[in-house]
Amino acid sequence: MKATEILKHEHQAILLVIAAAEKEVESIEKTGTIHTQTVREMADFFKNFVDRCHHAKEEKHLFPMMHKRGMSMDNGPLAVMLSEHEQGRSCVRAIVKAVSGKGISDATVIRKAMENLASYAQLLRVHIDKEDNVLYPMADRLLKSSDQKILVDAFDKVESEELGKGVHEKYHAWIEKLVGK
Repeated sequence: MKATEILKHEHQAILLVIAAAEKEVESIEKTGTIHTQTVREMADFFKNFVDRCHHAKEEKHLFPMMHKRGMSMDNGPLAVMLSEHEQGRSCVRAIVKAVSGKGISDATVIRKAMENLASYAQLLRVHIDKEDNVLYPMADRLLKSSDQKILVDAFDKVESEELGKGVHEKYHAWIEKLVGK
């Protein structure tokens, strides 16, 4: 399996959570209330699975390998992806801040959580589309088969050492529970 295929597979899991986040946004708009625990769990997924696992694989391994093969990190697709990762982190921090209290009943706080959840979902949908349809095909053309092997091994290391054994599986089980609601 290619490194880009691993990342695309992760995108499928991320998109399931994004769809659930979009449903939560719709629910908040209709009812004015928020499912605080669910949004906290989503924020945890965004921080740990999306950022510490998925984005770490890209930022620490894929992007530098593409740079090594001649792609600029300062402008073009890699720079755009890095910028969007930062935008996403900002949205997630705002979501976490909004849902960090014991009970959320203030309309302004609920609105802030909803707006950032909506912004993050929209950003990630567009971001994933760019990676799947532009960046990863570029990577597949640019990288050697030996590069892909190095990346796959590095990705395994990210999961076991940086995220922790079993955490990837924990999130997949949580996603199944989330979308099964």
